Amino acid sequence: MDVHFPTSSILSIVLQALLLSSSYGSLEPYDLLYNNAVDAFYRSDYKDVVRYMEGALSSYAEVRQTKVRCRLRCQDQHPFDSVSMDLQFFDVVLRRSNCQNECIEEKVGTQSMHKVSEDVNQDFQRRIPYNYLQLAYQKLKQLDKAAAAAHTYFQANPEHVEMDQNLEQYKALEGSDQDHFVDREARPHQSSFSAGVKLYDSADYKGAIALFEEALQEYYRADVECRALCQGPQRFEEQDHVLYRYSLYELVSVNMVEEAMECAKSYLLFHEGEEFMTENVEYYREAVGHDVKPREKAEWYLRRHKQELELLVIGSENMQVEFTEGHYWTSTGGREDSNRIPSGTDGWMEYVPISEKKNFTLAPPQELREGGPLVYDSVQLVQNSKALNGTQRVLLDDVISVDECAELTNLAHTVTMAGDGYRGKMSPHTPNERFEGATVLKTLQYGYEGRVPLRSARLFYDASERARRIIESYFLLNSTLHFSYTHLVCRTAITGQQDHRNDLSHPIHADNCLLDPEANECWKEPPAYTYRDYSALLYLNGDFEGGEFIFTEMDAKTVTAQVKPKCGRMVGFSSGGENPHGVRAVTRGQRCAVALWFTLDPLFRELERLQADEVMQALDNQSSQSQWDTSLNINPKDEL
Repeated sequence: MDVHFPTSSILSIVLQALLLSSSYGSLEPYDLLYNNAVDAFYRSDYKDVVRYMEGALSSYAEVRQTKVRCRLRCQDQHPFDSVSMDLQFFDVVLRRSNCQNECIEEKVGTQSMHKVSEDVNQDFQRRIPYNYLQLAYQKLKQLDKAAAAAHTYFQANPEHVEMDQNLEQYKALEGSDQDHFVDREARPHQSSFSAGVKLYDSADYKGAIALFEEALQEYYRADVECRALCQGPQRFEEQDHVLYRYSLYELVSVNMVEEAMECAKSYLLFHEGEEFMTENVEYYREAVGHDVKPREKAEWYLRRHKQELELLVIGSENMQVEFTEGHYWTSTGGREDSNRIPSGTDGWMEYVPISEKKNFTLAPPQELREGGPLVYDSVQLVQNSKALNGTQRVLLDDVISVDECAELTNLAHTVTMAGDGYRGKMSPHTPNERFEGATVLKTLQYGYEGRVPLRSARLFYDASERARRIIESYFLLNSTLHFSYTHLVCRTAITGQQDHRNDLSHPIHADNCLLDPEANECWKEPPAYTYRDYSALLYLNGDFEGGEFIFTEMDAKTVTAQVKPKCGRMVGFSSGGENPHGVRAVTRGQRCAVALWFTLDPLFRELERLQADEVMQALDNQSSQSQWDTSLNINPKDEL
């Protein structure tokens, strides 16, 4: 198929969006534009989808930038520098509030028009509009724009299997160009840093230095904007690598030893006592024969953060204050993130009201507990963490019945496809087995279309929810456990390839970090799914040879526990480096299970699960005819 991409795609997108906003100080609310786009999508009016959705994105960005500009201006006009008493502190807060209200309304109109629900804000934070745009541009045959939208969406949702497959299809099209796959939401410092890493990897160290320096300056600007939006110390995860990754400081050393030492000393401001960087400083000191101070900018950056903490203390002897337009928030009613500040990579600092404590302390992690109720009477505890020789581990039986196992196995034989969930690879972990999978949403669609019994599709949905509730209850979690990914998966031994096998069906790994057996570490960084907190495997059968689930030590060799799958058995565990695990080779037959990953962070809820929730609700309301478009594989709507 011949596809020719126009050269002015991104410019046309911007111009199209700008036309939707008024130049007379009144901006159309982005939630209204977003809803209009969603309505147009269900009418299959893809031109209106593009028009309204691009307008919504433009309006969202304009509101954000207006808040940044106004808050920074009002901070300059009403500084805290001379504040020494409580009343003076609140006087400045109220003056800033009034200043910001006037400034923002002058730019975008009445603020109440732009107050939107948390659900809509989460959609924009998770880049859901780009999923709609990807499908709309695809329908309009504007495949360059579709590729850009798909790439932008995938950067924030790397677990989305269908989007990954769409991107591969776009890349394979004739006329496709790498320049079409741009992240429309990328910040300048991210682009500079990524470009710098590429130059460093190609040994262009001078070019890398220039880009890393540029990334630093852009990062500081981005940090100022973020703090203006949040009015308090914040951690924004997508930028952590720019400030804290060793590449930015340690690697700018092209025979510029003093500069390298200056960068290393700056790094240690944020990671005090880190061994490898401390050794680097000693090496540089010997090389230059004298000491070098950290960068002034880095010292100022750290000093400013400490001053912000002091202002919080000055602000009140017994309450925490967060400033927003027209309001100040106390520790009893503010946003969750407003009482956190970054403390390097070791944890979080939490502001404690002075009436309770006179300093800032590390917030303890969620206490690791187990032994809670199993929720369902039929479920039997087989082994706990102690019996499984580890921590945060559990083995349960009779989670589902024999009849339910048989029904789900029959469902798997119908709906699973080779390579589904494994980026299209039929044998992703070993060439000696074939892997097949399906998601909850896919099975529900098959049920609606009559290709499988709808009752069976519902059972998959219900069984996975049953597993989630059990894991949440047994480990006594003090917050809701959300689905991160749900997969009905079978692995089948390939006949004629089982002689003298010495590999595993699934190599030893951890679910939220990169296992490094030689270093005895598990690195919690991309491409690992770092947001996953708990995992579970619900087995559907045991009539096969091999396929035992195993826990190991961090060395990936020493087996600490082994589980033989059987119908209704479930193994659950925390997803981190404390629980390396794998699967022994399946040497005969087929092994089927429901694989489940969970997160405590609602921002990383499984998109397809949210869509499946909507389908289930629609079916329960007996209105699925108007809610489901069978011409589409995926409903891009997260939730409204």
